[in-house]
Amino acid sequence: MYDPLRAKAKVAFYTVAAFLMGLGVASGMGWTDTSLAMPVIAEAPQVSPEAVAPARDLSEAFVNISEVVTPAVVRVEARRPLRAANSRIPEQFRRFFGPDLPEQEQEPGGSAWAGGSGFVVSADGYILTNNHVVEGADEVRIAFADRRVVPARVVGADPFTDVAVVKVEMDDPVAHLSFGDSDDVRPGEWILAVGNPGFSGGTGPLDFSVTAGIVSARGRGLRLIQRELQGEFGLDSELPGYAIEDFIQTDAVINPGNSGGPMVDIQGRVVGINSAIASTTGYYQGYGFAIPINLARRVMEDLIEYGHVQRPRLGVSIEDVDPEDAEVYGLPNVSGVLVQAVPADGPAQGVLEAEDVIVAIDGKPVTYVGQLQGEVAMRRPGDRVTVTIYRDGRRQDVTIRLAEAPLNDTAPARTAATEAAEE
Repeated sequence: MYDPLRAKAKVAFYTVAAFLMGLGVASGMGWTDTSLAMPVIAEAPQVSPEAVAPARDLSEAFVNISEVVTPAVVRVEARRPLRAANSRIPEQFRRFFGPDLPEQEQEPGGSAWAGGSGFVVSADGYILTNNHVVEGADEVRIAFADRRVVPARVVGADPFTDVAVVKVEMDDPVAHLSFGDSDDVRPGEWILAVGNPGFSGGTGPLDFSVTAGIVSARGRGLRLIQRELQGEFGLDSELPGYAIEDFIQTDAVINPGNSGGPMVDIQGRVVGINSAIASTTGYYQGYGFAIPINLARRVMEDLIEYGHVQRPRLGVSIEDVDPEDAEVYGLPNVSGVLVQAVPADGPAQGVLEAEDVIVAIDGKPVTYVGQLQGEVAMRRPGDRVTVTIYRDGRRQDVTIRLAEAPLNDTAPARTAATEAAEE
């Protein structure tokens, strides 16, 4: 006779037996080891949101800056003959741009593509970059954040400041950046260094690079541009002396491919153009340098308007003041620029004398050579400037009418890419 209770008991027995057998098999195969040994993971914050609010705000600020800036940062790709592309780069101060970088793309015709970064400064397609990124190029193209690659022409380039302007023709307005005031940049303030080291040919490892750091110092004179110009024009030429090197130093990580990209402040305004690193390897070792945007803007305006820079000339040979000079010439502190010589054909002839110490231009203090050169460069040939000097221990003002530096007859302001674009 069928007994329901007995049947239920039998089902329960077999169910339990099957469960125990399955557990034994799973245990024997190691299926339960992980789950039985898994620690309990806590996910609750260990620090209160209030305690880290400043850091969270700074992090969010960096995110916001990056989102605004990166659409206007471009890859500047230049094609040049292999002989020009393989020129030696000084090991102790290697530039970001170099044809020995992995993104170089060689062509059968004896040319190579390589490049650096740049950034759009106007809705109609003007782009700032470094002179050494486009120097000697017979073709230039721009890779945008949306992966468009378009041809560009070199508007002008200035090897004495390492600034170049290129132009693209676009149907629609393009994203562009605003300028800050590099004179207001202070050591210790946050900056971001942005670049686009990728390569449209597909061989580059990166598209965009955003790094954060602080301004480490201002007024760094590396003599890098001057050395390169000496190699081009010779040690006896006076032209390398017109190089302006007044770099902003930063500890933001900057590596090959970022040359020509923007250095921006905490409000996303450009305060410099990434230009050089001090390194024994060619890669970042803690020192990055940028061209002040005020100087770059002045150069850009001339390149756009005239195709070359109208560089004013004070007409003196100069060097930085040292502690002995300060004592000898009766200076109130170790600051200023010592006049070594005054050429007979210069605008300062009969106004300045050897051993004068220049301490201000139009009332603005100058404390070192690069700063004096930068202040003069912000003016135009023919401008009159008031130069404050110490002579025989006495402070006095003199007026000098600036002449034009003899740069444009000897230094190429145009590249083959510009000439080809205009044919």
